[in-house]
Amino acid sequence: MQLENQTFGTNFILLGKHSSLLYSLIFIIFVVALTENVTVVFLIQSNPHLHTAMYFFISQLSLMDMMFICVTVPKMLLDQVTGIHDISAPSCGMQMVFYVTLMGAEVFLLGAMSYDRYVAICHPLRYHIFMNHRVCILLATVCWFLGSVDGCMLTSITMNFLFCKSREIQHFFCEVLALLKISCSDTSLYESVMYVCCVLMLLIPLTVILNSYSLILLTVYRMNLATSQRKAFVTCSSHITVVVLFYGAALYNYMFPASYHTAEKDVLVSVFYTILTPIINPLIYSIRNKDVTAALKKMLWSKLILAHFQK
Repeated sequence: MQLENQTFGTNFILLGKHSSLLYSLIFIIFVVALTENVTVVFLIQSNPHLHTAMYFFISQLSLMDMMFICVTVPKMLLDQVTGIHDISAPSCGMQMVFYVTLMGAEVFLLGAMSYDRYVAICHPLRYHIFMNHRVCILLATVCWFLGSVDGCMLTSITMNFLFCKSREIQHFFCEVLALLKISCSDTSLYESVMYVCCVLMLLIPLTVILNSYSLILLTVYRMNLATSQRKAFVTCSSHITVVVLFYGAALYNYMFPASYHTAEKDVLVSVFYTILTPIINPLIYSIRNKDVTAALKKMLWSKLILAHFQK
């Protein structure tokens, strides 16, 4: 009973003490990432020309990235300002469930986006039939549902272990593997099961992505027009870039053996896909996408005209 009270009454300590310059840089990245993703979502929702399956999934990705960075960074910045690095067990659990849910949902969303590109390039005449609004809503709902199941399951099991060794989490947020390292319970079986689940969660969407792009490459190769080939490659290259960035970090974090992991490497990789990815993704999709940049220019131009007449 003493150990049980110690577990559930624990306030964890997040070890994320760095220089003020680094935190200032993270704050700037946080503001820019929020601005970028909010802008992308607003542009897609407000512009009728962007109401297609591809842009619907891009808006979902921006929404996930926006929530992703809000789960970890505000707490980290607040800790730096106040000097208090404690986090209660319920707050730690909430942070973990949102983080795992969003990561799982984004993994499956990238698979859905690759299927969308496959239909658009390999079956262009039936694209609006196969990828109608109802299908898009269904795919997005499945992504969010699978992510939430993963988040609730992993969080509920992790937070029910005993933490009597140390309260210090070698991370800047409540990450599953970081908490398991400070548990005094036997977590070996859970870690093995979690490893298998993570492998399946990553490999199933990755299989869809690889199959989709194999068929896309075959179709593009058969195209006679160079302009069609170029357009297909440009359309797909943005998504491939995002997949490589996100899956590369996720594969290291959850599929590499423990011998490859150190606290410093784990924090660095987590910084990449929780802080840097949300600022990189909108840049990839907006800079390389003429429709999005055109919609942005149109919105800014209309704002300038409105401001001019109001004077």
